[in-house]
Amino acid sequence: MVVHVVQTRSWRLVRAAGAMTAFALPVVLLGFAVRQRFDPLINADEAAIRSATRFSISHGLVPTLTVIQVVSQPVFVYLVATVVVVWVWKAKKLKGRALWAFVTMVLGWGIGSASKLVAQRARPVVDQAVPHAQGYSFPSGHALNITLAAGVMIFLLWPLLSPTRRRIAVTLAVVVVVVVGLDRIFIGAHFPSDVVGGHVLGLGIMFASWIGFIGKTAATSSPGPSHPA
Repeated sequence: MVVHVVQTRSWRLVRAAGAMTAFALPVVLLGFAVRQRFDPLINADEAAIRSATRFSISHGLVPTLTVIQVVSQPVFVYLVATVVVVWVWKAKKLKGRALWAFVTMVLGWGIGSASKLVAQRARPVVDQAVPHAQGYSFPSGHALNITLAAGVMIFLLWPLLSPTRRRIAVTLAVVVVVVVGLDRIFIGAHFPSDVVGGHVLGLGIMFASWIGFIGKTAATSSPGPSHPA
């Protein structure tokens, strides 16, 4: 029995490593292209930023985009997510799911911050009418963390939702992730490749964590299916 449990856990960790590799590889390649200043990518990024910021300024979108930028900061996103985690733990007694969610989000936030230090890409140079963001640019922290938090919330709350509410929750999560990603580009805080890298890395962290630490056959304190597949 002990041997079987060890083998099962080992297999889940292998699957998790495979999932993380599958998601991380395109991000690594994209980051390498950024570091090497691959001309087609750099030129496309800069052209997109110029067009996006001009559109935002000419249509008076900067104030709205700034609000979205503020409320989608990782510290606020994870504060709200942590409140949900505590509610699921205390009120719904889903301790396994809640612990997984919290640890995954904390680790994901750290991985995103470390990735910026590796890439060390400068922020876009934008018009003075657009607020200039600080720090490194690749990958987008907003994109990574909103993708990770939204996905983790879906997995966390899945057994508590009816089929209709599940569809609504997934739709809302996708909309929020897309809106935040577009905000980073149209406010001139990130290049499109930064946002894509953030989204992909956030998804990779979420799925790898789920497969490795919960898994399809893992025993949890959660009612209902162990995964929202």
